[in-house]
Amino acid sequence: MSILPATEPTCTDTSGAVALRIEPREKDLGEFTVRRVLPAIERRMVGPFVFFDHMGPAEFPPGNGIQVRPHPHIGLSTITYLFEGEIMHRDSLGYEQAIREGAVNLMTAGRGIVHSERAGEDFDRQAKLHGIQSWMALPEGKEEIAPDFVHYPASDLPEITIDGATVRVIVGEAYGETSPVTAHSSMLYLECRMPKGSTLTLPDSYQELAAYIVTGEVQIEDESYASGVMAVAAPERVIHLKALEDSRVMVIGGQGLGKRHLWWNFVARSRERIEQAKVDWKEGRFGTVPGDSEYIPLPD
Repeated sequence: MSILPATEPTCTDTSGAVALRIEPREKDLGEFTVRRVLPAIERRMVGPFVFFDHMGPAEFPPGNGIQVRPHPHIGLSTITYLFEGEIMHRDSLGYEQAIREGAVNLMTAGRGIVHSERAGEDFDRQAKLHGIQSWMALPEGKEEIAPDFVHYPASDLPEITIDGATVRVIVGEAYGETSPVTAHSSMLYLECRMPKGSTLTLPDSYQELAAYIVTGEVQIEDESYASGVMAVAAPERVIHLKALEDSRVMVIGGQGLGKRHLWWNFVARSRERIEQAKVDWKEGRFGTVPGDSEYIPLPD
């Protein structure tokens, strides 16, 4: 998805197991609301996660829906993860794949890819959309790999029930389960569905970790965290979640990759690589999405 202009999230330093509370700022797009969580001023990344947007929940009347025109990416991989709805992905490699609830579309931009995200088969009827858009920076040595796209159906992702909580391992390894989704660096991505009263201890084997509350409310130590808040774990501390009501929590983390520059849809270790990507897009060197002649111009 093309990055949207938004004000920085609000961050609050805390103590104990949580080092930082991030409260996103909302961007109202009419029928569609996006909450930008990462990057934030005080925290640009969590592990390789350099970008984290909460889309919706939204409801579109017939004949309306998400329409993100073709746009470029470099230096990252992306995952669109939906709780409701459908998005049709098309890219310059020729892939065309609908993404639906619980499945994973993993797009690796590497040295450069172009893609669009548009309404799916529910365009002509009332449609819902709710999900997370995340970008993971590629590690040193892989930033310029060949672009790629892989779809993983929801049935491929392992699930485990722990003390009443159901955990889906989207990327990485947790609780004895390993996801088949390719990880270009050490990373963890979980969906945790927690009924009221259930508890969950998050994995402690990843250098950096954060929990984002999609719906509901959870308690960590003596503090409560409601929908729309991300709790970033303090170094070498273990996070214990308790659901104060039925909740859905996304957990992200992994090995830190060092500083990255992010401009529009480009991620790189150097500003010079960003500048080159700007020129390449303006001069048409990224390629095109078959059957889609529209595109998003380079921002001023």
